[in-house]
Amino acid sequence: MNTIIFTVVVLSSLGVVSAVILYFVAQKFKVFEDPRIDETVEILPGANCGGCGFAGCRAFAEALVKNDDISTLLCPVGGSSVMSKAAELLGKAVETKDAMIAVVRCAGSCEVRPRTNRFDGAESCLVMATTYAGDTGCGFGCLGQGDCVVSCGFDAIRINPETRLPEVDDEKCTACGSCVKACPKFIIELRKKGPKNRRIFVSCVNKDKGGTARKSCGTACIGCAKCRKACAFDAITIDSNLAYIDNAKCKLCRKCVPECPTNAIRELNFPPRKQEVKSE
Repeated sequence: MNTIIFTVVVLSSLGVVSAVILYFVAQKFKVFEDPRIDETVEILPGANCGGCGFAGCRAFAEALVKNDDISTLLCPVGGSSVMSKAAELLGKAVETKDAMIAVVRCAGSCEVRPRTNRFDGAESCLVMATTYAGDTGCGFGCLGQGDCVVSCGFDAIRINPETRLPEVDDEKCTACGSCVKACPKFIIELRKKGPKNRRIFVSCVNKDKGGTARKSCGTACIGCAKCRKACAFDAITIDSNLAYIDNAKCKLCRKCVPECPTNAIRELNFPPRKQEVKSE
C-alpha cells in the first residue's frame, strides 16, 4: 500500500512541477497575435485560392496587418470593395485597381487547327506537354486536356466539347490565377475585365513565322503588323512574329480587329458593328 501511495505522490508532484515549468515556458515564448488579423479575416471572402500570392486568406490578412504599405496587395476574389473595407479597418491607404479576368489566348479550334495524331496517355496537359509538342501542327496552342478546369475552384472554366478549347465564365471568374499557373502552354492570361466586360486581345501565342503558323492553324497570328499600323495609341507590339495588345494602352477602339487577315484578334462583348452601306 505504501508503495502505491508513494508512486501516486511522486507522479502527482512531477505533474505539478511539469505544469509549472510549461506555464513559465509558455509565458516566455508566448507569441502575441494582433486581434485585427481575425477582424480582417472576417472581411475577406474565405476562398483560400492563393490568388493573392499568400497561403490562404489568413496569411493574406496577416500581411495586410503587418505591412505599412498595402498598395501592392490585392485580393482578386474580393476585388477593390473588399480591399477598401480592409484598408478602412486598418487605417491604411489602398489603391483602386481594375477588375481582372482570365482570357484564353488560343482560338485554334478543331475546325481551324486539325489534329495530326492522337494522344494515347494520361488526360493531363502537363503530361502531354512534357511528352511531345501536341496532337496538332501547332506546338504552342491549347492541348485541351482540361488542367485549367481541374485547377479552378470556382467552376469558372470549362472545355468546349466541339472546339476542345477552354471557355471562361465572366460571372464566375475571380481572377485568382489558378488556371494561369496550371496551363503548361501559357495560353491563359489575366487581363482587365474592361467596361461592360469588353475586351480586345490577340488570341494566339504561336511564335512561328507567318507561313508556318498559318499552315498549322487558320487563326494564327502571322506577325504582319497590320494591327500595329492601325492602332493610334501605340498599344500593339510585335515580338517573335507575334502581336500583343497592351492592357494599359488599349482604348478598345477596335480599329485593329478588321485589319487582322487571320481573325486572330478577339473582341468580346461589343455591340455588333454597323454594316457599311455601299452606294450603287
